[in-house]
Amino acid sequence: MIDGPRLPAAYLMPGTSSFSDFLSEQAPDLLPSRRAVPQGHAGDLAPHGTTIVAATFPGGVVMAGDRRATMGNIIAQRDIQKVFPADEFSAVGIAGSAGLAVEMVRLFQTELEHYEKIEGSTLSMDGKANRLAALIRSNLGMAMQGLAVVPLFAGYDLNHEQGRIFSYDVTGGRYEETAFHSVGSGSLFARGSLKKLYRDDFTADQTVQAVVEALYDAADDDSATGGPDITRRIFPVVQVMTTDGGRRLPDDEVAAIADRVIAGRMNRPDGPAAPLEQGAN
Repeated sequence: MIDGPRLPAAYLMPGTSSFSDFLSEQAPDLLPSRRAVPQGHAGDLAPHGTTIVAATFPGGVVMAGDRRATMGNIIAQRDIQKVFPADEFSAVGIAGSAGLAVEMVRLFQTELEHYEKIEGSTLSMDGKANRLAALIRSNLGMAMQGLAVVPLFAGYDLNHEQGRIFSYDVTGGRYEETAFHSVGSGSLFARGSLKKLYRDDFTADQTVQAVVEALYDAADDDSATGGPDITRRIFPVVQVMTTDGGRRLPDDEVAAIADRVIAGRMNRPDGPAAPLEQGAN
């Protein structure tokens, strides 16, 4: 028998179902939060991503993100992806330091996959939200130096049979949101737009239209949020999650929705008006 390379003993021992805990024990230098950062405020040295929007509808949840990354007053990238599938039924959107955020998403994806392989079952929706909170908490040192990551997490909960949305702060605090939410520099304007447009009886298509409208409104008032780029044909990334799983809408579908939104804004630059209830005294 020819002896070949063997895995280290640590890989063959029973252990935790958390991949990040295993990594912190065996190779802590690979964790984004363990890397050395020069003293001082580093936030202006790295591209930042905004804005992420999510909204629920009967039977699922939609998440969408614009495509612009900024570095100070410079547009660092026009077509960055900020919305990623976390697993089959959930997605995570990133706001904050783009490089660290993307690494955190990849670690989170591996965390969920590792748990499923070790335990033979998927984490509950609350369990997934808690695992992401722990990853954010581990990045607190870098957040204090300006390299904050503040994601938005959403997915279809098979146990509760509904879409759910979770937001976070830089310390890892986890908060469940009702109906809709947004994070990033344009989030104030996006939430204001959804307050006007959102209804809890929307279909999936109507919800997608509403979140694209909200991103348009965010881009209208926030320079760090990118609107639909007609000349380059760059449009928001939209993820829809239902009981059948999650899927990213094809670019041509999102482009058609964005084109309708822009056409409507030619007549009403401030966007569609919310219908008023009749008969109120």
